[in-house]
Amino acid sequence: MINVDTIYIVDDDTITAFGIKKLIHKSISCQTVLEFKNGKEAMNHIQASLSNGGPIPDLIFLDINMPIMDGWQFLEEFLKIPFNKKIVINIITSSIDQTDVNTWESYKSRMPRRLYYNIKPIFSIDFKELLSADIAS
Repeated sequence: MINVDTIYIVDDDTITAFGIKKLIHKSISCQTVLEFKNGKEAMNHIQASLSNGGPIPDLIFLDINMPIMDGWQFLEEFLKIPFNKKIVINIITSSIDQTDVNTWESYKSRMPRRLYYNIKPIFSIDFKELLSADIAS
């Protein structure tokens, strides 16, 4: 079984967040799953954890379209933080707009970590694929 310390779900859709949590608990061993309604809440939590030595996520499920700070704005801020840890980000979106796919490709080339793109609804998650080579288990 894959072991992960911390996962963030950053999505304002409670049904999607609920479904992802169900898939997580069925598929992997995870100590902490935190849910945030927008990118600003998640970014604030990451910055607070970094400043007080708390855990930072191993895996982030990130929606694009959210209030206050959307997924793209979150990624912009995320790129500014120097991490030693490899964090996998899995974008989950209902957008089928080619502009969003192009934006993802642009971020993917700039990210020192893995960045995936998936269209909602999410029925299954291949955690071995997501986390392979990035998180020891």
